[in-house]
Amino acid sequence: MGRFILKCLKCGREYGQEYRLTCEDDNSLLRAEYFEKRLELRDQPGIGRFHSWLPVQEELTTEAGPITYKSEALAKELGLSNLYIGFSGYWPEKGAFIKTCSFKELEAHPTMQLLKESRGKAIVLASAGNTGRAFAHTSALTGIDVYIVVPDSGIPKLWLPEEPTDSIHLISMTPGNDYTDAINLAGRIAKLPGMVPEGGARNVARREGMGTVMLDAAVTIGKMPDHYFQAVGSGTGGISAWEAALRLRDDGRFGSGLPKLQLAQNLPFVPMYSAWQAGRREIIPEIDMKDAKKQIEETYATVLTNRAPPYSVIGGLYDALVDTDGIMYAVTKEEALEAKALFESLEGIDILPPSAVAVASLLKAVEAGNVGKDDTILLNIAGGGFKRLKEDITLFQVEPEVTVRDSDVPLEDLKI
Repeated sequence: MGRFILKCLKCGREYGQEYRLTCEDDNSLLRAEYFEKRLELRDQPGIGRFHSWLPVQEELTTEAGPITYKSEALAKELGLSNLYIGFSGYWPEKGAFIKTCSFKELEAHPTMQLLKESRGKAIVLASAGNTGRAFAHTSALTGIDVYIVVPDSGIPKLWLPEEPTDSIHLISMTPGNDYTDAINLAGRIAKLPGMVPEGGARNVARREGMGTVMLDAAVTIGKMPDHYFQAVGSGTGGISAWEAALRLRDDGRFGSGLPKLQLAQNLPFVPMYSAWQAGRREIIPEIDMKDAKKQIEETYATVLTNRAPPYSVIGGLYDALVDTDGIMYAVTKEEALEAKALFESLEGIDILPPSAVAVASLLKAVEAGNVGKDDTILLNIAGGGFKRLKEDITLFQVEPEVTVRDSDVPLEDLKI
């Protein structure tokens, strides 16, 4: 029995419960429409609580899930009375058990489960680090084969809290290649027999997994927040928060106003910020990401660099920003590092670079008067607790099976 249908946001065509990334008639995003219209929490740990609005049949039993808590120290420092932290990472004292320390793990569990239920054999993805680690970890737990393509800069981020298994296949690219080059190679591998592309923003399971950050916040606070802060590379997290908020609004118990998306990119690579400031639906590469590779090399939070984000597509980030009267910020490395130090000293947990960019955007918003001191604010700390994790757990590095020079490499050279 199905639990949802997939509906094309452009033409309205409907599909049954399946692992599908695009509409056959056009290129717009598909969105899940669930038969459960009210959020009924399940008696499961982690994201399994939110089974009502996850596109899988079986309930997930992972302990990985977001947590939401009310900030005291940072809130006081910023003069805010209702600042909530959505934390995705490892912080056992707060009940946070994401052992890959990133909210990308929230995407990996439902995606792998949907693949299994759709009888898919192996999943292929590109990653700048965090996503690859999350999918490798889930592969180690489930035994489902995963092929991960990463640029050289992403290799150090491919560690695991358990010994790597034979189901994990890591393909690295030599220096000079970036995340977009990895995406191009992964796209070619995904066309091989038995392979399924992970799909990025087009993968409904990924978006719903990330959307649980908003769901957890609404359940914890008792209503949707007025503002939602996050750093974005592809913008998929922002789209996910918006879609979760639309469902919460339809539920009727969590308020009728959508949270204002306040999203940040990391200078000098800020294509979505640039296009949004100019009031454009389209990203124009020669204006918005001139000399992209050089900009990406200079970016502090490298996982926030995507040269082909789902910004312009129907149902993408542009639409999410318009619908929520959103704001975008451009954050420097210095601002991010300052914000990181401030957050860690006040809240007492270490955070990853993208989260530091998100904190910096909140500081900017407070300074600019873009939030009221009594507004309910959700700050998405999308990754953290790495130092804390190392105190408890021995980590293992995933070694590449093969290293390639460019995305045009003959596929037979990969020995897949």
